[in-house]
Amino acid sequence: MTNTGFTIWFTGLSGSGKSTLSEVIEQRLKARGRNVEVLDGDIVRTHLSKGLGFSREDRDTNIKRIGFVCGLLTRNGVVCISAAIAPYREARDWARKEIGNFVEVYVKCPLDVCRQRDVKGLYKLVDEGKIKNFTGVDDPYEEPLYPELIVETDKETVEESVTRIFAKLEQLGYLESEEAHEDESKIVTDRLAALGYL
Repeated sequence: MTNTGFTIWFTGLSGSGKSTLSEVIEQRLKARGRNVEVLDGDIVRTHLSKGLGFSREDRDTNIKRIGFVCGLLTRNGVVCISAAIAPYREARDWARKEIGNFVEVYVKCPLDVCRQRDVKGLYKLVDEGKIKNFTGVDDPYEEPLYPELIVETDKETVEESVTRIFAKLEQLGYLESEEAHEDESKIVTDRLAALGYL
């Protein structure tokens, strides 16, 4: 099962750390030789969901589009990482059923910490009245009830969160352990050296 495609579905408030974790995990999975695609919420809205607003219906449409793409890629052996807020449980549950090999990771972080980080300056715009219906402020965020994993980015370092995510993926059978991967690499390297290629 170790080369099976699967989707890591991050969900959490804006500023919780979804994109940061996605980038680190993407690089480490690629280093292990996996094909990886990241569907970041902002990028998807620019290309796949251009023209959609932020009503519940539009948000659900956006998430279903991400879920559909993740499902296609996952079936073809790709590791997908979705890093959209995905505020509503119903849409996330739809994505879980659509994709199948689905690992929901709740990137939990208190709103006040997300506000302090305000990486994209969005909370400032909300406070100035320039953005309405913002998730976690004046639009609901429905926490996952049964995620495969919760990482708390206000209490853990990025490294700690990433380590826990990889441990969960290994536990679920989607990845070999790092030790097994290193052993496999050594066998290949030794064989190439014996054949005179290295």
